[in-house]
Amino acid sequence: MKISIALLTLFLGIQIASAQKLKTVSYKDGEQKLLGMVTSNAGKKLPGVLILPAWKGIDNEAKNAALELQKQGYIAFIADIYGEGNLPAGNENAARLANTYKKDFALYQKRISLALEELKKAGANVDKIAVIGYCFGGTGALEAARGNLPVVGVISIHGGLYKDPERPNDPITTKVLVEHPANDRSVPQLHYDAFIKEMNDSKADWQIITYANTTHTFTNPEAPDYNEVMAKRAWNHTLMFLREILK
Repeated sequence: MKISIALLTLFLGIQIASAQKLKTVSYKDGEQKLLGMVTSNAGKKLPGVLILPAWKGIDNEAKNAALELQKQGYIAFIADIYGEGNLPAGNENAARLANTYKKDFALYQKRISLALEELKKAGANVDKIAVIGYCFGGTGALEAARGNLPVVGVISIHGGLYKDPERPNDPITTKVLVEHPANDRSVPQLHYDAFIKEMNDSKADWQIITYANTTHTFTNPEAPDYNEVMAKRAWNHTLMFLREILK
């Protein structure tokens, strides 16, 4: 009996793990091949969450977030912003490539839009889609709001807040949540203040939550500045925001 129970438990564990695997999805921007990932509940009519990864492309933080969101009843799709063959090696190359998209925000918004279309194809309810992004992806989440892409809310997690001051502060209809590390040296006070002005000028529904004793990538367990307590709080705030706008 004990052996049978043990085998059943193992079998169920394998089944659950298998059910939660991510599937690679191939799509294109012109001739550029893109390789995103979608949760295994694709095909069901559920709210959707697009995940924009950090500056080195699809990583474990993005994958784990997708699997956790699946458990919460969302279809999650991880966008490929750079495209096949363009993943950067090292921080210097990652910074250079990310800055290309930050400057060419129209291209960044286009790549986000293409990923949103794939999320819809995966079965996401077109009226209940949100975007979350980490680091460089957090900047992308804000670009989704600035471009008024068809989503009801965006979450920027330790993302860059900067926008070229030459760009106008157009109306923003998307709800905006920023999860900001208190000691993030990559976001100077000038950028922080300009962002608040932008949100107010745009008449956005916006909120910033600041996490004490944290530096830039505080939510990533693989990063040296990971803060477990604050990372858990940030994730709970993410889920609370998504429940409000998607459920």
